[in-house]
Amino acid sequence: MPATTAPPGADPRRWWGLVVIALAQLMVVLDTTIVNIALPSAQHDLGMTDGNRQWVITAYTIAFGGLLLLGGRIADLVGRRRTFVIGLVGFATASALGGAATTPGVLFGARALQGAFAAVLAPSALSLLTTTFTDPRERGKAFGANAALAGSGAAIGFVLGGLLTEFLGWRWCLFVNVPIAIAAVVGAYALLRDGPGHAESRLDVPGVLLGCGGLVTIVYGLSEAQPRGWADARVLGLLSGGVALLAVFVWWQSKARTPLLPLHIVKNRNRAGCFLTLGLAVIGMFGMFLFMTYYFQVVLEYSAVMTGLAFLPLTGSIVIGSSQISARLLPHVAPRLLLAPGMFLATLGMLLLTRLTVDSGYATDVLPALMLTGVGMGLTYTPVFATSTAGVAPRDAGVTSATLNASQQVGASLGVALLNTVATTSAGTYIAAHLTDPAQRDLITREGLVHGYTVAIWCAAGIMLLAGVAAALMVTGKPARPGAPEKPAVPEYAT
Repeated sequence: MPATTAPPGADPRRWWGLVVIALAQLMVVLDTTIVNIALPSAQHDLGMTDGNRQWVITAYTIAFGGLLLLGGRIADLVGRRRTFVIGLVGFATASALGGAATTPGVLFGARALQGAFAAVLAPSALSLLTTTFTDPRERGKAFGANAALAGSGAAIGFVLGGLLTEFLGWRWCLFVNVPIAIAAVVGAYALLRDGPGHAESRLDVPGVLLGCGGLVTIVYGLSEAQPRGWADARVLGLLSGGVALLAVFVWWQSKARTPLLPLHIVKNRNRAGCFLTLGLAVIGMFGMFLFMTYYFQVVLEYSAVMTGLAFLPLTGSIVIGSSQISARLLPHVAPRLLLAPGMFLATLGMLLLTRLTVDSGYATDVLPALMLTGVGMGLTYTPVFATSTAGVAPRDAGVTSATLNASQQVGASLGVALLNTVATTSAGTYIAAHLTDPAQRDLITREGLVHGYTVAIWCAAGIMLLAGVAAALMVTGKPARPGAPEKPAVPEYAT
């Protein structure tokens, strides 16, 4: 544990509490990367189509992102440690249900249930971290360590996912969450402390229905664009309806007595810039995870274990960027001097992936791109999390943390749905145009798949570049001043 002088009133067990919080974060990240590695096997086993496979990811991220703001309010209402434990238990139960699924529908439902409990778990975990570490220097180290452990969790997930999928079956990629959750529950009761919840808080049920409904409608519309086409009336209706629901959601938040998302949270320029930067960045990252998994296993014919190992340089670069570079520089440089260069590096890495062919070599064509993308994302994660939660009133810690996580999960939902549609549509068009000799069907099919992936990655690179521009223009905060506990920038309010 870091050997630093404890600020007055600091919990002496705060660094061990960080381990428990990071363990929960590891479980969530582990689940994401494990599922990516297991997806080709699960798709084959349960008979999913290419258009429907994205629901294994988006069912989770929609529920996660759509209910996160509610989860943040629940954390504020009943106490963060209590919701932390509830989230752990529910997540483990949903994981067991998904592991036992025999149809795609059951797996999609279990993934959605996982997302719902993750929406309770994630904001309580991050707000516990925020309220436990009040000194700016310690907070930077804590967020850096948390980001590094999350990156390590991704690496563990890739390797463990490959091992479990290859030797025990893809179902064990979900069952593995159960023992992790049990260990985290024990640690939470032993090491974490939290004050009582705010009994005067209320839950904004109309806000939940409008916000989550809008996201589900948009993602469903994006998924329908692949079989129906972008100009189809049903697709346009779904997309327009989703945008309309989100517009009504924003209006309702300005009128509700107990808003799900108090608008002053996002009116702060630095926080809004961080939310937007993270959401756009994750669109590209989740799309890349999906396409590179299929590129390794379907095009290059890697085993599940080899696929997991192939991703390790990416996660190692994220750890280096977050814990060794970003966390050390955060107290001394303005956040945007980390965010914008990080996004531009990640964009460069994505652009290198657009050159992939069916014969590309891993060391020469894939590895440099993964490392550039990883360092760029590592430079981004720590300042985004630290800056967006800085100066928040204790009463708003849960909802602010939830908004940050929601921007990540909404980006993942929209990114996977949009980019999967772009990839499958582009691949189908390519195959239909080039398949003139049935004897070359296998080669043309693989070339078509790679063409679809690269077209989608071009889109992802453009979105990441936009994230860098947003960070450079919107995030104007100064370096954190080491040595003084942070005071809320927003006064506590009662509704």
